[in-house]
Parts: sequence; structure tokens; C-alpha cells
Amino acid sequence: MNIPHTSRAYAAALGYTSIIGFSFMFVKLALIHANPLDTLAHRFTISFLAASLGLLIARRKVPMDLKRLLTIVPLAIFYPFLFFTLQTFGLVYTSSAEAGIIHATVPIFTLLLASLFLKERSSWAQKLFTVLSVTGIISIFVLKGVSFEQSSTLGIVLILLSALSNAIYSVMARRMTQKQSVLDITFIMSMIGFVLFNLMSVAQHAALGTLVHYFDPFMHSSFVWAVLYLGVLSSLGTSLLSNYALSQIEASRMGIFNNLATVVTIFGGVAFLNEKLAYYHVIGAALVIVGVIGTSLAGRARNAKKRLSRNESKPA
Repeated sequence: MNIPHTSRAYAAALGYTSIIGFSFMFVKLALIHANPLDTLAHRFTISFLAASLGLLIARRKVPMDLKRLLTIVPLAIFYPFLFFTLQTFGLVYTSSAEAGIIHATVPIFTLLLASLFLKERSSWAQKLFTVLSVTGIISIFVLKGVSFEQSSTLGIVLILLSALSNAIYSVMARRMTQKQSVLDITFIMSMIGFVLFNLMSVAQHAALGTLVHYFDPFMHSSFVWAVLYLGVLSSLGTSLLSNYALSQIEASRMGIFNNLATVVTIFGGVAFLNEKLAYYHVIGAALVIVGVIGTSLAGRARNAKKRLSRNESKPA
């Protein structure tokens, strides 16, 4: 059975969302045993090793010419480098819940940037459903009584900048995946993350004279499981899934899926951490899901109308 590319793209977007939804918990768990730079270095070491092993098994070679590298470097700067750096350091100064509400700005940033740089045009229905999804996220935390007074301004700014980096990446990847292989882009992104984060971490340890303790976090089994999840799934897996999704659907439609991650985080907490499910979780989740489905359907309807218009304008 042949599955349409668009359906595969939505499946990839849902997979990406599910993985991201659990990542906040694993980042917090990893930070118990390692500082932010070590956490990033170790997760991207595992990510790069997993990517290399995958290529070895598939017997696939990635062209590593200078022109290709220079093309992908700007993309890798925003994601994974800036996105994960800002997110990880931001979580040091703010809670997962507060990070979740700030992260809800990603679809809005993506919608604006895609309109500006990709000339993606969204209907009023798409805009309305995007706002509805963001409202769902905000309502969860407002009704819960989350206060930003306990968070530092630095933490809020860092998470906000990580959201902006995610949006910029989506716009850049949408254009780049039309010209280059998704697998090649993902591998080079993992390699760049591995090099940059390890250089920063080693430099920090060298300056402090603690290089001998570089691998100490691996003495803790909880860190090992956390960094495996973050490296294989949250770094490599999400890059592969999001790059594929962006090769098939508009950046603005992909951006809205980020808000589903918060819903996954909430229900993951209920399922695995015995957290209580309150009425505002259900209300907020419903708004997010309706917003995501509505945006996707409105986008499909708009594209179908455009195709019909083009066909009618063709000479008989």
C-alpha cells in the first residue's frame, strides 16, 4: 500500500512531537548529574555515533565537500547548536512548565518568518487555528497558576531565544530539504553538533582542570538512560523526522506541531510520574489538538484550491 508523502510527513511530525514532549523530563534528569555543556556534549556524541552506525549499516556515503558543508553550517548553527544550548541553559534558570509555555511561541515565530522569507501564505483559518493552539498552551499554565515571578529573566529570555532558533531552523530547513538529501543534512547536523559541543565542554574542563572527570556522569545509570534518549531520539531522531516533514509540508504547518509536545509532556507526567490530570489539562489539550488539526486541514484545503485554480488556468 502506497502512503501519500503528505501523510508520511504528518506521521513524522507527530513522531517528532512525541519525542520532544518527553525531552524536557530527560534534560532535567541529566542535569542532576552533569552541567549543561557536558550534557550537550555527551548527547551529541551519542547522536553522532548512532548516525555513523546507521550509515555504516546502510553502506551509504555522505558527500563531505566544502560547498555542501558551508551550505548546511548556518542551519546547524540554529539547530541543533543554538536551540539546544539555549534550551539547556534556560532550563537551569526556569522550570519545565514555564519553559513549556514560552516554547508555545514557536508556531507564531514560524508563521511570521515563513511568510517573510518563504512567501508562504496562510489563510485566516490557518492563523485562527494557530492562535487557538497557542491559547490552549497558555490556558493550561494560567489556570494552573504558574507564576513567572520565581523564574529569572535570564531563563525566560534563553527559552524564548531557543523557540526563535527553532522557528528559524524550520524556515531554513524547508528551503534546504528541497535541494539536498534529508539523510545527508541530518548526518552533517549531528556531526557539527558533536564537534561544537565537545570542543566547548573540553575547553571548559581544561580551564577548570577537571578534564579527568569528563566521563563521570556515566557512573550514574539514570544519566546513561537520559542521555541515550536525548542523543538517539531527541537529537538524531527529531532532526531526521523534522527534516523529512519539512521536505513535504510548509514550515508554518510544521511549526504548529510544536505545541503538541506540551500535551505529550503533560500526559507523560501523568503516565510515568504519577502526576495528577486536572480539568485545565484536558481543556488546554483539546484546544491544542483542535488547533493542530484545524491548521492542517485548512492548509490542505488551501493547497487543493490552489492546485484546482492552476489546472483551470491551463490552456485546454
